[in-house]
Amino acid sequence: MRLKSLREDRDITQQEVAEFLHIRQNTYSQYESGKRGLPVDMLIRLAEFFNTSTDYILELTDTQKPYPR
Repeated sequence: MRLKSLREDRDITQQEVAEFLHIRQNTYSQYESGKRGLPVDMLIRLAEFFNTSTDYILELTDTQKPYPR
């Protein structure tokens, strides 16, 4: 997944992302490292947070621009 690179590109801490998701920093860290599976609802919220598509986060596409609604 591209969570770490998306976060680092924006100079955001894990704590800031975790606060947006209303979870603990440790939980987000586990999502980012792949030690814990990422629930679909969190994936969708992260795509909205980073203004990208879920496919980009999951490395199914190299196009960072989100899909139109």
